[in-house]
Amino acid sequence: MKLRSNLFLPFAATLAVLWGASVPSNAEEVLIDSIAAIVDEDVVMASELDERVREIYVRLKDSNTQIPPGDVLVPQVLERLILERIQLSRGQRAGVRISDDEVNQSISQLAQSRGMTVDQMVEHAHQSGISLNRLREQVRTEMIVKRVQEGLVNRRINVSEQEIDNFLKSEEGQQWSSPDLNLGHIILPLSAGAPRDEVTMVENKARVLFEQLQAGADFRSLAIANSAGQNALQGGDLGWRKTTQLPSIFITATDKLLPGEVSVPIRSDAGYHILKLYDRRGGSERIVLQHNVRHILIKPNEIRTEEETKAMLEGIRADIMNGADFAELARENSEDIGTALAGGSLGWSVPGQFVPDFENTMNNIPLNEVSEPFRSQFGWHILQVTERRRQDFSENMRRGQAKNILHKRKFEEELQIWLQEIRDEAFVEIKL
Repeated sequence: MKLRSNLFLPFAATLAVLWGASVPSNAEEVLIDSIAAIVDEDVVMASELDERVREIYVRLKDSNTQIPPGDVLVPQVLERLILERIQLSRGQRAGVRISDDEVNQSISQLAQSRGMTVDQMVEHAHQSGISLNRLREQVRTEMIVKRVQEGLVNRRINVSEQEIDNFLKSEEGQQWSSPDLNLGHIILPLSAGAPRDEVTMVENKARVLFEQLQAGADFRSLAIANSAGQNALQGGDLGWRKTTQLPSIFITATDKLLPGEVSVPIRSDAGYHILKLYDRRGGSERIVLQHNVRHILIKPNEIRTEEETKAMLEGIRADIMNGADFAELARENSEDIGTALAGGSLGWSVPGQFVPDFENTMNNIPLNEVSEPFRSQFGWHILQVTERRRQDFSENMRRGQAKNILHKRKFEEELQIWLQEIRDEAFVEIKL
């Protein structure tokens, strides 16, 4: 990579560290920023790229992951920033907003998942050079991107009744549970209609990577340097996934693998994939915990802000706590047309049926208590769990489970295709 002479000096210093070079101690810091990339009507500044590279560098160093050369890492980070900008722009046009309360809740959940208190996580971030404001902005950005992906990709996905029937009749669908796999993933993107010479080039690159992995190369380092996946900068880690949540080709590719082994390159409509099986664990539990839940949904709009919407639900909740009938208030106020007439009733739940924000609240709230207002991609909710039971799968539950499994599989594949499409549609000019 050839660096422009007017680049922000700290960025050049970061690259020097990554390449193993040194920065003269008497170098005078020039506080003049420059543009790293133009993305439609927005820009990625060199200082932003510098900051993100530093954060990734610290994260990789802390996890003892081999750090690729700067001329490999920096373009990867810049590409992630470009895709992030495109998705944030779409979120802005769609009116996606994340409130401070949602950011606070997400930080709290993130800290809990890491076995920390919020204060401990903030201190850990500070030691890595990330301020509290920067941490909050990172969380907000990730939430917006996730909401945009869910909103725009989900509408491209349809699961037919025939697909559900076929799944339930299959050997896999007849199993009540499936193993969990801890996977690493490398994807080399390739359009379905790519010309033969491009296919050959990507196919050869996949073969070379596979041979390097067979010879003992570090999977995470190769993922960081080569993968176009959303988890590339995390070393391609997908974490623990149910096999039923994976694309069919992933299931086939990993079926015979032992922990520590790597799959041969496999082709899909999104490109070539290489998978590493870190570990496998099984489960055969058929009994699930169900919740009989009802809710009231209020949506922000052009004349009602997020804060006003939340305050409206807080008033409704206070009325219920003072003796008002939940069902009656749901009929009068809920903007979930499908459940309002039924007093907000969603009936008995199926695990994975609802979006994570809703399901997390439903799973943790005490019986018959009315939740505090919380945000999901659909708007602001309050909910109440009136009953819980452990139940074997009924026919309706089986079909709901099957639909959810098929939808998640399609989402993983469709997300990568959609990201490639919006990247191709955007005007991007690299200025480095």
